[in-house]
Amino acid sequence: MVGFESSDDAAVYKINDDQAVIQTLDFFTPIVDDPYDFGAIAAANALSDVYAMGGTPTLAMNIVGFPNCLSPDILKQIMHGGADKVIESGALLIGGHSIEDEEPKYGLSVMGMVSPDAVWKNIGAQPGDTLVLTKPLGIGVLTTALKEGLIDDETIRQITIQMATLNKLPSAQAKALKLDVHACTDITGFGLVGHALEMAVGSEVSITLVSESIKYITKAYELAEMGIIPAGAYKNRAHANNKVSISESASEVVVDLMFDPQTSGGLLFALTSEDAERLLRSLSEVYPLEAYIVGQVMHKMDKAIYIK
Repeated sequence: MVGFESSDDAAVYKINDDQAVIQTLDFFTPIVDDPYDFGAIAAANALSDVYAMGGTPTLAMNIVGFPNCLSPDILKQIMHGGADKVIESGALLIGGHSIEDEEPKYGLSVMGMVSPDAVWKNIGAQPGDTLVLTKPLGIGVLTTALKEGLIDDETIRQITIQMATLNKLPSAQAKALKLDVHACTDITGFGLVGHALEMAVGSEVSITLVSESIKYITKAYELAEMGIIPAGAYKNRAHANNKVSISESASEVVVDLMFDPQTSGGLLFALTSEDAERLLRSLSEVYPLEAYIVGQVMHKMDKAIYIK
């Protein structure tokens, strides 16, 4: 049902009229210093693809690369963090595979289930739709600063909690409310603009992103203002350059954050304005982070993305 054609978050294979399998895989090198937190973040990031497709995680398998010069206790903590997130998701962790590697790497292969007629894709956004994002931006800036020792313990705690927060609740709320989700994707390495660009191009529409509406982690704005921008943000901007129009009135710092690569970012929903408000009201009562409106979907124009 879903393969390579739309650069979607995961593959979907229809089993029968009532069941389809979602299959995804993701892993990376340490993003924070604490091994347990690294494992939890990597697992949340991998599980996110299933939530972005409207599915429920069912099975997960560990993917591990680990050097023999580090203590096995570190690996134990990494896998403990990952296992706790799998348990939180409601899925079963059923083993995995490890190799010796020069640098630690951890993640999951995840299988989920979804009804074939309820699959969310990253395409299908319709003119008039409202775009809702479920996590603030700035993770790439802050993890870059973390490597240089430029952020305090409280900020580290804040970004760790955000990255380790599953996208389970926003996905579940949208399904429980029976919202008509026209398109959905999670915001990861390509940043908000990059993933919105995939949605716009695949849906044959244009998208307006409103810089003044963007929520970001305060410390990320301060650091970006100082010029601490990850290389990935510049790559994202170069890749999208000829398909994006940026208004002169848009804050350059906020625009940088909109291109900032995220780790375990939020879900980006395209749905009617009425359903968007219903989702925001529901999440405001139960969700620990802030969900917010970032833009609108328009009929296809000269550029795919307009930032104002």
